[in-house]
Amino acid sequence: MRILIVDDNPTNILVVREILKRENYQDTVDATSAFGMFQRLGIRGNEDDTNMITSDIDLILLDMMMPEIDGIEACRILQRYEKLKDIPVIMVTAIGDSRKLAEALDAGAVDYVTKPINKVELMARIRLAIRLKEEKDWHKERDQRIQAELKLAALVQNAVLSSPLQEPGIEIDAIYKPSFELAGDLYSWYPLGEGKYGVILLDIMGHGISSSLFCMFIASLLKGIMSSFVEPDQVISELNRRFNQLHIDNQLIQYYFTAIYLLVDTKNKRIDYVNAGHPPGLFYQDGTVTRLETVCPPVGLLDKLEAETQTLHYEGNGRVVLYTDGLVEGLEGTSEQQFEFLERTLLDRPLYDREEMERLLFTDDSSGEREDDKCLVWISLIGGEM
Repeated sequence: MRILIVDDNPTNILVVREILKRENYQDTVDATSAFGMFQRLGIRGNEDDTNMITSDIDLILLDMMMPEIDGIEACRILQRYEKLKDIPVIMVTAIGDSRKLAEALDAGAVDYVTKPINKVELMARIRLAIRLKEEKDWHKERDQRIQAELKLAALVQNAVLSSPLQEPGIEIDAIYKPSFELAGDLYSWYPLGEGKYGVILLDIMGHGISSSLFCMFIASLLKGIMSSFVEPDQVISELNRRFNQLHIDNQLIQYYFTAIYLLVDTKNKRIDYVNAGHPPGLFYQDGTVTRLETVCPPVGLLDKLEAETQTLHYEGNGRVVLYTDGLVEGLEGTSEQQFEFLERTLLDRPLYDREEMERLLFTDDSSGEREDDKCLVWISLIGGEM
């Protein structure tokens, strides 16, 4: 363990070093001014240049009263550097002014000792500072490990999202901006044979790890359920049954998810769908828009979900747009004004212009924080000449 002693009085440095040696703290270095301390730590005066900064110092004993730059100001300067701000600083002072001591602690010092130095007091405060530093380092390392694991989990979660699809009669793509690394939105589409395609967009209640785990559970089921049951009412009912099989002990929150599932039949120019508590999808054709409204409650709220399939027919070209509520909630105005803006925006502009769509609909608010996941899925129906 290396301790840096900073004092403009060489005698004080000698006294402190001898106390530390007798307590088996042999590895000490010293500086006679704040500038000397900065030089020892690699600070060259430019906060942007951190390449020379070293962090081999484990603790600093810093004199409060020094010429040019006193201990309090020196402590403030240390706090500006990411590599140095976690080094424990114990202020050494002959001043008994409580306001000055409070100012030193506010500047970043973790403790203080008074002159003349009492050996027992000094060593007790050093041991406490070291113990607190070890605990802080442990938490910091744990947090870094958790963040690395969350990033890996986010990559896995992103990998289950469907890739863009382009086949005769249909094209499907999406824009997705999760609010956190782990999110609660999920979209998938699968060819089901004979020109039929199953498309689903769902939004798990909440955010973070719990929602992402539910998402991964649903993702593991989707292909099998959509391939086996095919019809929208049966798919939604089966999802409800499987979701309710998750028995969570002491469940304080009722987890559920909204979903809209479409069965697109490109041969017969037909769309069958069920909207389970989800924001209405939008069906565009010939300059008009039809809302795919809710027909049943969200999945997971009821033990048994009765869903009724709705049907739309199309001729020529058209498109269906699905989205999560985070997309409209980020827009200005009342709920109806938000929906109307979204309808107009998607009517007047080509969806393949991703940059334009992101600029208009996916811009974060002025605080820089996203309140909810934002997802937009579009299905281009190609039924005739463009």
